[in-house]
Amino acid sequence: MTGRARTTARGRARRREQEEQEAPGVPRAPESAASAAEPAQWQWTPRPLREEGPVVRPRQPRGAEGTAQSRGVREPGLEAGLQTLSLQERRIGGVFQDLVVNTRRDMMHVKNSKTGSEGEVVRLIANHFRVISHHQRSAFKYNVDYKPDVEAGNLRQILLNQHIRKFGECHIFDGNSLLLPRPLRERKVEWVSTTEDKKIVKIVVEFSKELAPTSPDCLRFYNILFRKAFKELNLKQIGRHYYTEKIPLTLERRGTSLEIWRGYVTSILQYENGITLCADVNHKLLRIETVYDFISKIQAEAQRGNPQVEVANKLIGSIVLTKYNNRTYRVDGVDWNLNPRHTFNKSDGTKITYIDYYKQQHKEIITVMRQPLLVSQGRWKKGQTGPQRQPILLIPQLCYMTGLTDEIRKDYTSMKDLATETKLSPEKRHNSLKGLRKSIEEEKAQALLQPWNFKFDSNLLSLHGRVLRNANIFQGRRMVRANANGEWAREVREVPLLSPVPLHSWLLLYNNECFREAMILKDYLYHVTAPMGITMRPAHMIEVAGHADSYTNILRKYTRSALQMVICILPDDDKYRYDHIKKYLCTTFPIPSQCVVKKTIEKVQAKTIVTKIAQQMNCKMGGALWKVETNVQRTMFIGIDCFHDIVNRQKSIAGFVASTNAELTKWYSQCVIQATGEELVNELHTCLKAALDVWCENESSMPRSIIVYRDGVGDGQLQALLDQEAKQMSTYLKTISPNNFALAFIVVKKRINTRFFLKCGSRFENPRPGTVIDVELTRNEWYDFFVVSQHVKEGTVTPTHYNVIYDTIGLSPDTVQRLTYCLCHMYYNLPGTIRVPAPCHYAHKLAYLVGQSIHEKPNRSLSTLLFYL
Repeated sequence: MTGRARTTARGRARRREQEEQEAPGVPRAPESAASAAEPAQWQWTPRPLREEGPVVRPRQPRGAEGTAQSRGVREPGLEAGLQTLSLQERRIGGVFQDLVVNTRRDMMHVKNSKTGSEGEVVRLIANHFRVISHHQRSAFKYNVDYKPDVEAGNLRQILLNQHIRKFGECHIFDGNSLLLPRPLRERKVEWVSTTEDKKIVKIVVEFSKELAPTSPDCLRFYNILFRKAFKELNLKQIGRHYYTEKIPLTLERRGTSLEIWRGYVTSILQYENGITLCADVNHKLLRIETVYDFISKIQAEAQRGNPQVEVANKLIGSIVLTKYNNRTYRVDGVDWNLNPRHTFNKSDGTKITYIDYYKQQHKEIITVMRQPLLVSQGRWKKGQTGPQRQPILLIPQLCYMTGLTDEIRKDYTSMKDLATETKLSPEKRHNSLKGLRKSIEEEKAQALLQPWNFKFDSNLLSLHGRVLRNANIFQGRRMVRANANGEWAREVREVPLLSPVPLHSWLLLYNNECFREAMILKDYLYHVTAPMGITMRPAHMIEVAGHADSYTNILRKYTRSALQMVICILPDDDKYRYDHIKKYLCTTFPIPSQCVVKKTIEKVQAKTIVTKIAQQMNCKMGGALWKVETNVQRTMFIGIDCFHDIVNRQKSIAGFVASTNAELTKWYSQCVIQATGEELVNELHTCLKAALDVWCENESSMPRSIIVYRDGVGDGQLQALLDQEAKQMSTYLKTISPNNFALAFIVVKKRINTRFFLKCGSRFENPRPGTVIDVELTRNEWYDFFVVSQHVKEGTVTPTHYNVIYDTIGLSPDTVQRLTYCLCHMYYNLPGTIRVPAPCHYAHKLAYLVGQSIHEKPNRSLSTLLFYL
């Protein structure tokens, strides 16, 4: 299920009215319980290279209702030709918009079958339970309105249930709409309910439409019903998901205690041969400390500088949990001018302090008065470009930290302990899912499911897959194939690179702490590059002070046109220093560069690491490590991905990377900087034109076919993708030559919950790299398939889903599946297969570097180099 599906299934999909917007920069502070306070402006983290965000008026905590002047506290809403594609009924703001675009109908070459035949057939098990019985008649949907409006989802349900005899026990309510198996006597009825404080609320129930049993809207209600069954089974809701057991874990090396909650992610969807329940195991990490404890610890450890800045740096972007309502929030700011004694206006115009509000509404006692308030702007979505929502204010003492600190992530032992509990093997995952299936049979869950005649198969779905042959890899004069794990590092050891670049002019910068590591790196480079076929002249070694400006000051003096590479040895992984260096060397003076942290060279396997560094350097200077046999001629492959800074909410970056020769060893890259949250790219025709120009410089003739792999797009954006991106490229190609170009557009989706297990006797293992699945769990409306292209050493492998949404080339299933897997061999940072095709991952690396470090377009002179590796 998509993020939109899960969010809407939780409760209200959208607000009835648009909240009144305040003018940016004129926030109005709540009054202190003791005296009037100065106007409060909550502060953002003063990060380097970061634009200052607008100051907006904070909203009060959730749970109360506000007036027009002060909204107060409220429960949140949970948030062949391109023009001739068949559209089913589209629900505005709907969850299942992934089903509305029939992209397969006009692809005549796959109209009858989209199933391939190449490879060894294997028997697989998927983490899906087939729905063997469900409500077979039409259901009836009614819109439900409250007058006056009621924001709290739980209260809406309570008020509606006062009339349950009128519509029956068998119903599904999502906060906005009511689904019934039988129609009411009248199309529109009005009922009157009473709240606990004796206030009258009128409920208007009006017929909306009749739903087929397998319609997308009906399936959405079935998902809501199944989540209600989780509640009946006493699963604990944390954020959007439900959890069954708590695993305590203490990381002794870091002095941190964690709770690992294990639960399930589920979705009921229509697939090729019927409806299935997809279920996967999910984990939530909770730290046993409040945000107030975390703030106090940071302030105590701050030896110099501004402690408030330190707190903001550590907190902003983190996710916190409020146990009084089991919701999670992203921290977007810290307001040091507010505290729990401040007040806000309730819906009746009276004022109340945060202390009294939480005591009355949530039975929570706030004991610390001198603490700031946390600011959350609410859940951020890709493509969200509308008016900014008013922030939510949270009490640090009542918020709990989730996730991992940077210190824990950098600690190998801690991460290994976590992996033991969270990375479940296929065997353990299978057993856990069987436990879920058993719990569905409990009486409490069946009381909800049986009235809708819901029954699930007792066994996980069994299906066939095919294992493709690994691609032929050419390096030097040798042809090799990957081993069973999709790797070939051992096979090409001591083998010259396909296209080595001599290194005649290069700088090596280091500070006095890193002199030893600089010498080790230099010596190892001379040793490992000779077998690769790279000739190296001595480096120009220069000592710097170590701070960010010291590197760029030296570079200004020593950079020259003949310089090929700059290597910087960094004393630590300080982000500001790294960003400062990368920005200078990618924009002001464009030279390929390699930054190496000191501790990397200190590791035991330093020689192996330096070998990889040398290979990266060769690629960044325009060389190639290997090539694969694709068996296609004159075909350009393009990868597109977008980076969205959901923490700082800066401009979104679209990365475009295209192959510019027939052997796929040369690449062109370009960035498009877009509005915050914008996913669809508006300048693809200019990127494509530049890529074709470079192709013509490398090859004697233009490509005949162009295959685009588009990552990062949700299923609900398929039609927009066809109307904008695919149309841009198709229109431009027609202006060059109406009949000489063929185009295919393939959507790549990594964030999926589907898993496949290979049954080996009585055990379950991960499928081998190259496993393709194009039956059962694909969709009739799509030309889609799954590929397991990578090997994992721990846990369960995640497949990648591919959806060919536009194809004038006429790619057969075997051809597109084989090409996709071949491209997973072409990522030069790893002598092994990766999860997505190489152009896709290159586009991701490019967009990430620009979005995180450079914040502007790289110099065009770097566009034909893999400088972003």
